[in-house]
Amino acid sequence: MINFSIHTDFGDMNGVLYNETPQHRDNFVKLVQSGYYDGTLFHRVISDFMIQGGDPNSKNAAPGQQLGMGGPGYTVPAEFNRQLQHERGALASARTGGPSNPLKASSGSQFYIVHPESGAHFLDNEYTVFGKITDGLTVIDQIAAVEKDRSDRPLKDVSMTIRIVEQE
Repeated sequence: MINFSIHTDFGDMNGVLYNETPQHRDNFVKLVQSGYYDGTLFHRVISDFMIQGGDPNSKNAAPGQQLGMGGPGYTVPAEFNRQLQHERGALASARTGGPSNPLKASSGSQFYIVHPESGAHFLDNEYTVFGKITDGLTVIDQIAAVEKDRSDRPLKDVSMTIRIVEQE
């Protein structure tokens, strides 16, 4: 497994990437190592659901700017695995929904982390889970509790830096 760390002003979240989802794992590692996520925001935060980030357009975004449509210009094929579920702390890929994405391909860069203790199991086998936060779950709670606008964007930016800390 590959270990990673997401640094925020609220603290660090540490986690693992799953070998069972190699395309998502390798894509995330490639983006992290290139510095792609450095300075991006958790731009969509819904308490008792998830915190979402990874939109490159969020770097230096103006307050109130609508975010969530940016990416690297490609998608990643879905890699559903019934053993990898949307439990608390699950790291999963965002994606475009509806008829425009019948194969449920993942965003090339946007991801979310599941917030509630009960998980978000209605998303199982609909969105690819490719990792999990193993340490720093209280950071998710703190980010989920920030004040947000009508688009669920935090009023005060929550930026991140992600690093790969160890590969086995």
